[in-house]
Amino acid sequence: MLKQIDIITEDAETAKRMLKMMIGMLETRCKFCGSDNVVKNGKSRKGVQNWLCKDCRKAFVDNRALPRMKSPVDTVASAVYQYYAGSSLNQIRGHIEQQSGFRPSDSTIYHWVTRFSKVAVEEANKFKPKVGNTWVADETVLFIGSKKYWLWDIIDSDTRFLLATHLSLTRGTKDARQLMKLAYEKVGKAPKVILTDKLASYLDGIELQFGSETKHIPSKPFTDVNSTNLIERFHGTLKDRTKVMRGMKTPESARLILDGWLTYYNFFRVHQSLKGETPAQAAGIRFIFKDWHDVVISQAPTAQTIKGKDDKMMVISADYEGSHILKRVHRRRIRRKQAMRMVNPTSSIVKGVK
Repeated sequence: MLKQIDIITEDAETAKRMLKMMIGMLETRCKFCGSDNVVKNGKSRKGVQNWLCKDCRKAFVDNRALPRMKSPVDTVASAVYQYYAGSSLNQIRGHIEQQSGFRPSDSTIYHWVTRFSKVAVEEANKFKPKVGNTWVADETVLFIGSKKYWLWDIIDSDTRFLLATHLSLTRGTKDARQLMKLAYEKVGKAPKVILTDKLASYLDGIELQFGSETKHIPSKPFTDVNSTNLIERFHGTLKDRTKVMRGMKTPESARLILDGWLTYYNFFRVHQSLKGETPAQAAGIRFIFKDWHDVVISQAPTAQTIKGKDDKMMVISADYEGSHILKRVHRRRIRRKQAMRMVNPTSSIVKGVK
């Protein structure tokens, strides 16, 4: 077994990532508790090697995938990235098949997207960006199912950070105020200037939310001063993405997919205008995930140590509901083995037989 690995790098996070990769390449470890105390446990009908962990007593397949998943972490992360980068489900499936020979269904890929989007969105909502005093707002049309919806967005001019979005069936003052309220709750301050198009709803919506401390400037794109080009360009990028998106058949599913895409836009997608940084980095946020690979691998269970029978320490994985379940399963396995020995006694337990 490997005892020492020397990694020379100035970045601690890079060293950790390299170490995990090298360990994974050199030895088989338990998916559930990370232990290397594993043994071979037969093969499946298709000849796939099964393994058994002696610490947590769980069986697994060494396919570099998360527990209870068949596809490797790299494949899943790549699929989620491609989805938000602009590829259709058919294109993603074809790419996976060409690379690995495995052909997942559309529903499988969509499940990956929704599952790990929830993880990224939940973590992204914990951060408060440091933004400037000029915001740009606009609205655009989205068709969800067969209905026409309005998607309201507001962006910080300095960092390009998307502050808030609001999905509605109407286009009135109430919706404009709701957008401003969500942006205020996100950053905790009011801007000095808000640029919008000439929709009348913004006039009252901004006044009701921020009062006289915020100046509202109705403008339009392609002007030299106070242009709304920034938000228009953002909506163009969003439109290009939603053309090939599936799964946006209900407001709930559309909200999740849009939140996932906006998290990708703020935290993972670098901008040339920001000198290769993401809007989150420009807004002073140190996000715990570098990319979708980090999001996927974060769902690997962590090891826990509990006290078992005869005060012996046993290692279990975090996906167990509690130690009492482990003890119950362990006792059941012992009783089953004892019963099998009584039915089919071996030479070791039958006296006088060699």
